[in-house]
Amino acid sequence: MPSIIASQPPSKVQQPKPQALPSRSGPSAILVSTRQKGNPILNHIKLLPWEYADIPADYVIGNTTCALFLSLKYHRLHPEYIYSRIRLLAGKYLLRIILVIVDIPNHEDSLKELSKTSIVNNMTLILCWSAPEAAHYLELFKSSENSQPTAIRTQQAQSYKESLVEFVTTPRSINKSDAASLISTFGSLQNAINAQPEQISAVPGWGEKKVRQWTSTVREGFRVESAKRTTAPAKIIENQATETVGGRRIPGETRLEPLDNIEEETLLAGEDNRLQETVQKEDMSEGIMAALAKYRENGG
Repeated sequence: MPSIIASQPPSKVQQPKPQALPSRSGPSAILVSTRQKGNPILNHIKLLPWEYADIPADYVIGNTTCALFLSLKYHRLHPEYIYSRIRLLAGKYLLRIILVIVDIPNHEDSLKELSKTSIVNNMTLILCWSAPEAAHYLELFKSSENSQPTAIRTQQAQSYKESLVEFVTTPRSINKSDAASLISTFGSLQNAINAQPEQISAVPGWGEKKVRQWTSTVREGFRVESAKRTTAPAKIIENQATETVGGRRIPGETRLEPLDNIEEETLLAGEDNRLQETVQKEDMSEGIMAALAKYRENGG
């Protein structure tokens, strides 16, 4: 007898439900102005994507951050260029950077001028000496776009032990292990500071370089700035030549010239002598007054 197989209705195909893709937490692309085509910096931006865009700045490295690129060599030939570029920004960004490539030997005057310009126009001046360094700054700002301030905030020591380690590791060559060895050997920070170099050299891990840096750090005196020398007074030079104008004699101009060292010392010595004479006169006056008072008391 043939077996009867019950036919089952075909099952419906279940369509997968669309799932929301997680938003990418990484930074988006760096926006680059078409003015920057051919800039060697673009060849060194490798950690983050970048793309050309129609923007007033040269680079947009965040929602509120932009950068203008400037070569000092170009700035020396076209000093008006950077000012026109700053005007185009018109306050559109909160953090506005001037990324400067220092590519000329005598750059002090140019940087002084750009520093003043940055202060007046609320710009931030960043100096670079190579294209890879400039590209690294762009990548760094873009990658830190969504970072919290705590990422760059200094960690404050929470305990005495942490403060102690932080103090001992002030010299660059001394690490935390060296600090622990130093304190465990001498028992206290005071003993470690007062220890002789030959005693410190016996601490495990402390070589000649660490001993030298430690002793120089804890024993060198505070830097004392010498008081500024009082500005020497100027001597008055009168031009004895006279000129007759409209029947009147007009004296020559009067000008001030700084005193040389010998004249200054002579003048200061004269002031000291006058001061001593004044003090002596005051002392004599007090003595005479005292003698007169005593004479009156005696009925003179």
